[in-house]
Amino acid sequence: MIELLPLLLFLVICLFLLAGYPVALTLSGVSLLFAGLGLAAGVFDGAFLGLIPNRIYGIFVNQNLYAVPMFVFMGTMLEKSRIAEELLESMESAFARLPGGLGISVVFVGMLLAASTGIVGATVVTMGILSLPSMLKAGYRPSLAAGTICATGTLGQIIPPSICLILLGEVISNAYQQSQLNTGAFAPDFVTIGDLFAGAVVPGLLLVLAYAIYVGIVARFNPEAAPLKKGSREIPVRKLLGGLLPPVVLMVAVLGSILFGLATPTEAAGVGAVGAALLALSRRKLNLDVLRDVSLVTVRLTSMAYLILLGATIFSSVFRGFGGEQLIEEIFSGLPGGVFSATLIVMLVIFLLGFILDFIEITFLVVPMVGPALLGMGVDPIWLGVMICVNLQTSFLTPPFGFSLFYLRSVAPDDLPTSAMYRGAIPFVLMQLGILLLLALQPGLVTVLPELL
Repeated sequence: MIELLPLLLFLVICLFLLAGYPVALTLSGVSLLFAGLGLAAGVFDGAFLGLIPNRIYGIFVNQNLYAVPMFVFMGTMLEKSRIAEELLESMESAFARLPGGLGISVVFVGMLLAASTGIVGATVVTMGILSLPSMLKAGYRPSLAAGTICATGTLGQIIPPSICLILLGEVISNAYQQSQLNTGAFAPDFVTIGDLFAGAVVPGLLLVLAYAIYVGIVARFNPEAAPLKKGSREIPVRKLLGGLLPPVVLMVAVLGSILFGLATPTEAAGVGAVGAALLALSRRKLNLDVLRDVSLVTVRLTSMAYLILLGATIFSSVFRGFGGEQLIEEIFSGLPGGVFSATLIVMLVIFLLGFILDFIEITFLVVPMVGPALLGMGVDPIWLGVMICVNLQTSFLTPPFGFSLFYLRSVAPDDLPTSAMYRGAIPFVLMQLGILLLLALQPGLVTVLPELL
């Protein structure tokens, strides 16, 4: 019975989260309660509690995590200053003559916005406000319009430089080092956030292309579902390039500098934040109200991420103190099918948790538990990180519990049925499951670019 205490700890935390208690406080409070009971019963080593202050200090001085507030600032600035809205208008004009041009423009603008914010809720709400009325007015089938926006919003999970990849990269790196230390390698290899960015590029582009091709095929063979937008006016080339190029160049420069080793993620994030502010200022879109709103969103999201990370640090220390890592390794090694079965079970658990927890919570709660065991079995850390991101993206889109659907429902008109949103999301869920299967069968799609760079 004592050996099962780590699983009991995890179960109790999940029950408290389902009851609606704050994630960060639940992780730390329940973990410390279990540690106290374990100390009283003589089944917990108090030395693991002594490690917590140093680990928390390490979080606050970790320069990789400094990228989080700056990337949030960059994406929020592009949204609040209405640069994203101008980008959508420019992209819409560029694709106006193509079947499904409006839907395809929504996919590509959503990709850029998702990459800059990395927050599913923010992207879906923004695209819902900007794009949904336009698509419905143009005569798009409500299910297709809703499905396209929901799916595009989830791209923030996988398109770098996303917040999900930054946080997951940090956790995967720690788990990889821990797995090597467990096997006696005292000079462990490192996995950087840039490696994870590079690994996510090809899968992310595959998803974007799959979405755009699907919208184009629907428009080609069923024009009533995605008609050409009537009365669309041509934007002069100079104005088109003025609205399209600056934000695209900014995002490409930020990502390219990371991938090619010209800057660390934190340095690139700083350039992106300043660049977004200068871009808004040059278009006379920046004022004190916008700056205040952007700063408040940045502080709120960054504080949430750090607070959850502190709670997760306490949880992982207590989990290890109860022998949780050894228990997970024993369970995985005893499974029929070995590493395949272990990976499949982890992916299924993460998929189901995606219905009730946000990506930050899953990243800090589940990955430290199962990561060292899976990586110790020979799973590639970059491949594992990208698979988790695509898996969570699929979970957030799957009816009836997908977060993306809830976010769009909050800004969609009342006459758009929820059932239409569910129907519209299903084809995109099937596409994402297809990409997951492809990445499982062809892991080189993830690992080839990090190896080349």
